Amino acid sequence: MPKNKDLKRRIRQRMEKTGESYTAARAQILKQTLPPDERLAELAGVKDETVKARTGRTWKQWVQTLDAMDAISMTHTEIARRVAEQGDFSGWWAQSVTVGYERIRGLRAVGQRRTDKTFEGSKSKTVAAPVAGVYAAFVDGRKRRRWLPDVDWTIRTRQENRSLRITWPDDTSVHVYLVPKGEEKTQISVQHVGLADQADIERRKEFWGDRLTALAEML
Repeated sequence: MPKNKDLKRRIRQRMEKTGESYTAARAQILKQTLPPDERLAELAGVKDETVKARTGRTWKQWVQTLDAMDAISMTHTEIARRVAEQGDFSGWWAQSVTVGYERIRGLRAVGQRRTDKTFEGSKSKTVAAPVAGVYAAFVDGRKRRRWLPDVDWTIRTRQENRSLRITWPDDTSVHVYLVPKGEEKTQISVQHVGLADQADIERRKEFWGDRLTALAEML
């Protein structure tokens, strides 16, 4: 799949050859370079039925929607903002759709960030506790040490009962998203960003899997 500069070059070449407008030429090139439908979920890293259940669209529909906005020429932040405008779903899902689209369109490798080319890993778990209790387990130092000892982190920003952005001791970053699942359950999604490589991703995913299990047992 072409990178952004290569895509623009191919669009210009088609315009010169066919006399089409930029928009028409781009639409044809994008149509030609879209992977087969059965590969979209694999490339995005999220099952088609899952993204449809959470956002109301399949991966093919998301690609069509975002291509129509010329999202392939946008930054990650711009794409995420446009995705968030399309429906009533969490910021975590807006980010997931954005990352999936970027992978499908060849703008990043699996686990890689577009901005600085570092990598990121994620882990999620649904726990049997109300969202306020889960949030407290992250922001209350005494409670946090019960499931995450020996980690001295700094919370940079927080939205009560919704999300946190945290600086890890090694200067990587952790993003936490909380989604209520009724009154007594909460989905916790953790993104650990700024990682070195795929091996680092696997180490962090294993770590967070273990720690989220400990959190669930504490709650």
